[in-house]
Amino acid sequence: MDSQDLATPRRGFMKTAAAGAALGGLPLIRDAQGVPKSYKLALVGCGGRGNGAMENHMEAVKFINSKLNLGIEPKVVATADFNKGNAERTGKKYGVPAEKCFGGASAYRQAIEAGPDIMLFATPTCFRPPHVEAAVKAGKHVFMEKPVAVDPPGIRRVIAAGEEAQKKGLTIVAGTQRRHSRGYNERWQAIKEGLCGRIMGGRVAWCMGKFFGEKPLNPRTPEDLVGQGRWWCWNMISGDHIVEQHVHNIDIANWYLQAHPRSARGFGGRARRVGGNMFDYFSVDFEYPNGVHIHSMCRQVGDCWNWVGEEFMYEKGGGKPQEPIPYSEYPRQGNDYVDEHIHLILNALKETTKEPINEARNVAWATAANIMGRESAYSGAEVKWSDMYEKETHPLYNLTMRPSADDFEKGGDIEMPKDGDVRIPGKA
Repeated sequence: MDSQDLATPRRGFMKTAAAGAALGGLPLIRDAQGVPKSYKLALVGCGGRGNGAMENHMEAVKFINSKLNLGIEPKVVATADFNKGNAERTGKKYGVPAEKCFGGASAYRQAIEAGPDIMLFATPTCFRPPHVEAAVKAGKHVFMEKPVAVDPPGIRRVIAAGEEAQKKGLTIVAGTQRRHSRGYNERWQAIKEGLCGRIMGGRVAWCMGKFFGEKPLNPRTPEDLVGQGRWWCWNMISGDHIVEQHVHNIDIANWYLQAHPRSARGFGGRARRVGGNMFDYFSVDFEYPNGVHIHSMCRQVGDCWNWVGEEFMYEKGGGKPQEPIPYSEYPRQGNDYVDEHIHLILNALKETTKEPINEARNVAWATAANIMGRESAYSGAEVKWSDMYEKETHPLYNLTMRPSADDFEKGGDIEMPKDGDVRIPGKA
């Protein structure tokens, strides 16, 4: 298994400041016993998920202090959002001065300059690559929400940022919280120990009710494209729901199979939505190495059968793992959204003896697979991983969704998409 997937043990939590310094990491304030006392935090993306991530982070701090008596005191030094009002409202909750609540497409740069040690990113999907890239370049530890890109160039930027973070000893935790769940980790350990045998095939799904786009949106300004409750509806901003939401389930398939799919053959369409340019449903056959097929379904249509989950067919019946499961030596609160922040904090603060957690490639591969599935459904054609992510001369390799994050940051006129302007399978 790759190093970024390995468990990080809890022993060494109370080691001295000198030992922590030897591993590198945050410029922490420590007490006389060498226990960390504070670190600086910034949030980029102050919508519902961003505020949720901040609450999860603070709950993680509370839990760590109650269990390990570390006395950690995070200080929020900046908030940033495309909409400055969102940044100010969130900043006010955490005592951030108004002048450190930044708005606009380049607000993330100002948040980085405010000097945080850890950055939380929860902006719309298209912004993730340049934001994480800049944070790693500046030497920041990162929590980034899933997914991490809307197109192949964005995927490559995130993978490159993850490789740079590895060299710098930085921690990167992604919002694929199933990776931090006890249940999912127990099943992974059983697979790793050979108790389940080979995975022969399976199905993964995120089929749920209606979700945004019921009314025309008629975008006229950049804010109309990225505002809360609207960015979901545009595939160049969210990646479409197969990317934005279904990434969780494909990430599990990738993890358990220890591979990404080689090809996608899919279909999809639009049945109910009026606003935006997303499909309402997708069905994709992902083919993994050794001829393993995973059937992927996702749908956002009301009053229909729903199911979210993953099921696999194994050679064997499984059993109880003999070795500790990943993250078993961390304290565990029990809420996966909180536990991923517990792992982030303790790993970033160098309160462990293992190498930094780095989930950049994992979440990038899962996002990349869903982009591949999306493009197969949009076109009605088979799409191969090698064409989209390896062959530099192939048109899909440089497929770029516009407007991009860089377009927003540069400013100027942005061509507004039209409601209902969706791809038609079978037509170029």
